[in-house]
Amino acid sequence: MRKRILSVLCAVVMMMGIAAVSTVESHAAEGDRCVDGSYLTQKEESTGSYISKARGVYMMGGDCSISKAGRHRIYVTGSTTANTFVPRIGVTMYVEEYIAEDDGWSQIDSWDVTDTNKYYISTSKSIVVDGGTYYRVYADHQCAPLDDSGDVGFSITDGIWID
Repeated sequence: MRKRILSVLCAVVMMMGIAAVSTVESHAAEGDRCVDGSYLTQKEESTGSYISKARGVYMMGGDCSISKAGRHRIYVTGSTTANTFVPRIGVTMYVEEYIAEDDGWSQIDSWDVTDTNKYYISTSKSIVVDGGTYYRVYADHQCAPLDDSGDVGFSITDGIWID
């Protein structure tokens, strides 16, 4: 009987620990607006992630991030991870600026990085921007055989204010 009570107590403590660790952080602070899937924030950096829930044949996931890197400068990163070595892996990065008059996003830069017979690829870039508005990053992640069928996903960051 004593072992059974101890076992139940251990299970309860373990479940409480899992619940405490797996809390979800809120994207938006009080008053942040959401425009086309991204909150307009005053954060120093923002990260977006794609996790393949369907557990595709090739794709494991991908990430992108944007951070302040000085006055009128942002630093952008993106990566794609496959389940195993794949014939082709890639990430396409899009940097977007918030246009208040249109209440939407406008692309200011993009680039594509691909490689063959890898399980991971990443890219980064420092970009000089005008400032006085929000910027965000959108990334397309691809893992595929050479015949163009395969797994794709995307990640997107919140917008961060750049002076």
